Amino acid sequence: MPVPGRLSGQYDWRLVEKYVKDYWANNRIYEKIKAKSLGASRRFIFIDGPPYPSGDVPHIGTAWNKSLKDSILRFKRMRGFNVFDKPGYDCHGLPIEVKVEQKLGLKSKREIEEKIGVARFVEECRRLALSNAESMTKWFKELGVAMDWESPYYTLDNKYIESAWWLIKRASEMGLLDKEYRVVYWCPRCQTTLADYEVEYHDLTSPSIIVKMPLEGFEKTYVLIWTTTPWTLPANTFIMVNPKGVYVKARVGDEVWILAKSRLGDVMGLAGVEDYEILEEFTGDKLVGLRYRHPLEDLVDLQGRLREYHVILPSGEYVSLTEGTGLVHAAPGHGFEDFEVARKNGITIIASPVNEEGVFTSEAGKYRGMHVRDSNKLIIEDLRTRGALVYAGSITHKYPVCWRCKTPVILRATEQWVIRVSKLKDRLIEEAKRVKWIPDWALQRMLNMLENVQDWVISRQRYWGTPLPVWVCERGHTAVVGSVQEIKSLGGEVPPDLHRPWIDDVELKCPVCGGRMRRVSDVVDVWLDSGIAFYASRKHPSKLDPGEVPVDFIVEGHDQVRGWFFSLLRSGVIGFGSSPYKTVLVHGFALDEKGREMHKSLGNYVGTDEAIERVGRDPLRLWLLSNTTWEDLKFSWRSIEEVGSDLNIAWNVYLFASTYMNLDKFDPARHPLEQYLGKLRFEDKWLLSKFTRMMLKVAESFEGYRVHDAVRELRRFIVEDVSHWYLRIVRPRIWVEEETEDKLAAYSVLYYVLRNWLIAASPVIPFFTEFIYQNVFRELEGVESIHLFDWPSPRLDLIDEDVEREMEVIRVLADKVAAARMKAGLKLRQPVRSVIVFTDKRDVVNVVEKHVSLLRRILNSREVEVREARRVEELVEYRLKPVYKRLGPRLRELTGLALKRIMERQGDIARELLSKGYYELDIDGTRVRIEAGDVEVSVGYMKGYSVEESPLGTIALDTNLTHREVGEGLARDLVRRIQVMRKMMNLELNEKIETFIKAPEDKKNLLKPFIDYMRGETGSLKIELVDEIPRGEGFVREWDIEGEVYVVMVKRIG
Repeated sequence: MPVPGRLSGQYDWRLVEKYVKDYWANNRIYEKIKAKSLGASRRFIFIDGPPYPSGDVPHIGTAWNKSLKDSILRFKRMRGFNVFDKPGYDCHGLPIEVKVEQKLGLKSKREIEEKIGVARFVEECRRLALSNAESMTKWFKELGVAMDWESPYYTLDNKYIESAWWLIKRASEMGLLDKEYRVVYWCPRCQTTLADYEVEYHDLTSPSIIVKMPLEGFEKTYVLIWTTTPWTLPANTFIMVNPKGVYVKARVGDEVWILAKSRLGDVMGLAGVEDYEILEEFTGDKLVGLRYRHPLEDLVDLQGRLREYHVILPSGEYVSLTEGTGLVHAAPGHGFEDFEVARKNGITIIASPVNEEGVFTSEAGKYRGMHVRDSNKLIIEDLRTRGALVYAGSITHKYPVCWRCKTPVILRATEQWVIRVSKLKDRLIEEAKRVKWIPDWALQRMLNMLENVQDWVISRQRYWGTPLPVWVCERGHTAVVGSVQEIKSLGGEVPPDLHRPWIDDVELKCPVCGGRMRRVSDVVDVWLDSGIAFYASRKHPSKLDPGEVPVDFIVEGHDQVRGWFFSLLRSGVIGFGSSPYKTVLVHGFALDEKGREMHKSLGNYVGTDEAIERVGRDPLRLWLLSNTTWEDLKFSWRSIEEVGSDLNIAWNVYLFASTYMNLDKFDPARHPLEQYLGKLRFEDKWLLSKFTRMMLKVAESFEGYRVHDAVRELRRFIVEDVSHWYLRIVRPRIWVEEETEDKLAAYSVLYYVLRNWLIAASPVIPFFTEFIYQNVFRELEGVESIHLFDWPSPRLDLIDEDVEREMEVIRVLADKVAAARMKAGLKLRQPVRSVIVFTDKRDVVNVVEKHVSLLRRILNSREVEVREARRVEELVEYRLKPVYKRLGPRLRELTGLALKRIMERQGDIARELLSKGYYELDIDGTRVRIEAGDVEVSVGYMKGYSVEESPLGTIALDTNLTHREVGEGLARDLVRRIQVMRKMMNLELNEKIETFIKAPEDKKNLLKPFIDYMRGETGSLKIELVDEIPRGEGFVREWDIEGEVYVVMVKRIG
């Protein structure tokens, strides 16, 4: 006859998790979970947002990310879905390249090519990416993430690269692929363009200068411009003015300065000019068309070609009247807005005399060979020497830096390959709106981006990446290749590895002129790599059915709205004309306790390895998944330990239940819940109803991807409803020695609830639930792993709203009595004589009368009674404080007697004052009217009662204790100490002991009536009150109870 197994000892996550890890590995549990899932008819397609394997240990935020995914995938499998769960790694790009450069001591692209060569560099990148991916996989598996780790997708694989080529070819066929000269973010260290989502903004200090530009045709008349990038002045092409702004001409000495009126005071202050005269006030359109001379034109060769464009142009959009001077120096080769205005005004020379290393070319004349940021000081000095400098200072502001190497970027005009997604704007917006975004604000963020969508610059000037599949012949014809088969069809020989430099050697025959074609040297934006994961991780896009294209679900951090989610959406609309996903869940960032990002340089970084070693896998997962998914998480060791205490409580629930079921040889097959449904007590019905409702909420929360709600509900139920409430009530029924029907009913309820709670919690705490399943339920259930169960189907017939409502009244009463005890300094273990509930609420009266026996046990009170609400007056005491400055002048010689009568009749006077507003007092035949302002009324309760108010009524606790109550309370205190000693001795629940107690003499008689009670509660064969603790083997402790010393000896029997 199989019976439940037994847990023993305290919860030790190290022991539990090692046992489970070994069990899963030895029995190939994931493979069996996968095989069961593959047999399901319904598909659930999930795509893992691939992390960069630039480090070997995942950040704690990545642990949160993977735990979220794992809990949802486990739930979906349990709900009968065939789950696509292939994880992936984003292997290309600067994250890996920068790490390899650091490892090899390389500082530039030139050093890569000259010192080690591109081939070795790429091989080192591959080696690092795969090595780190292998290490990260190890830690994800350590965390219990059940995904297909045997066959992850890598963006470096040839087939994946081919899938990227397919999308670029598709864009070309749609007329969206183009090459253009444009301004881009440029990292001079990495020597490549960066997308706007590949730059970060840091606080940097830059020069802040105001420069005089002389107007042609006007003697000693200057327009003032302000800039924080003096290095862009050699490429100055025109000046912009706000045509509707108000400007002034101001005489300063023998010069005339032109600037915005709103900036006049600040600029003159910076320039140190106190004496000036406003000559004229006018709108900015009067300046449009005026020409100026560049103060450095004889030092910069390029300025000779740009002189024809030195004119003031209108730009209301880009000229601010609240900062600077109200006139903006424009270098179209180094500014997005400048470039746009230049194009609108037909300016054909977009000057950018800066090479890919951020160094001035020969066109920059005097400044050639200097790094642009290093040139600032010399340019400022040259302006000063020429009398063109009005002001020079510095400013600390947000400045863009490279996301990987943190080098300040520059804006630089270069030739780049772009996909013109701006032409797809309306479709992108339409498709984004069809997606379910959780939370809703994520959609608005996406729409904000799409309203200003820019063309996608897909080319990068690096080595380690998907090669751009564009070949160009000597006559300028281009061919965009979408597969290796197309390379063969154009006469090319396909290399074993499609990366640079091997793909660079592939020559094709031009399909237009028959000439020789060479590949352009660029690689592809890594965001295109990850952006095609929705199809490239599964199969070649040509083999996907239309219904397979959109995946069911993705989840990543909120920064990925502008990153991966956006890239996926672009790729989906380009490749298939639709959104590639149906539901998007956004999670927050993992920050430190102060709300700062976690970085090794700040000393606040926590890796998954450290977290697992310090707090354990399940406590970590439980804490991470309890956090509101879309809010940022503030990491705290203390808070993890607090959440981990819930696992200790849950463990003790299963320890208690399994121990007694095992001892009593309870057989759930012989005693199923169904057999006892008509014989359940009130508390049993309540637990089953609450459990059913909890299961419905958990399933609904998981289905809605509100994982934190599901986790909190699971925690609340096992801690509050089961441990703190139901077991507190049901324990005496289980301790009965005989096999009563009442005990069996409690066991059947506990088995049903605890078995199914364990299954429901398994997606969240997979190690904890597997361990308990294997050690308590496995022999009875027969299923090899808890993770092979289907999601339990809740029995709706077990929901009883009346029972829940009645128990809620009881719990509120218990809370209020506990508060009254705390106010009176009485422990919960201390019995009291009575609790009185003053109420006129019929439902409360009915509950108290119906469940008075249960209430006596829960409230630890000999009596519980209900009285009408008005009768609370029986306990009320009124105190009056005479206001002498009012009574004295009015009553004069009667004051003394009046005060005496007032103090004698405080209750009567107070009641009439509160009801009527006055009281008439008879003093030796004289009627004296006492009014509300004559005395101060305070209301309290009579001594011997502790009272609490609640919506149910007024609850009064009788705090007067007889010797019997004091003795019983003391016995309960000692029981708790003995139970602590049992735990310290690592005794099993069924092990018997002998107990000896040395108590103060005046307390022995109080304890004697409760010896039998103490014996039964502590598993003692005998308890003796002794004058001295006997010598011999036994565990002895001294305890302080209410300031007195009790010595207790516990002796193991057998």
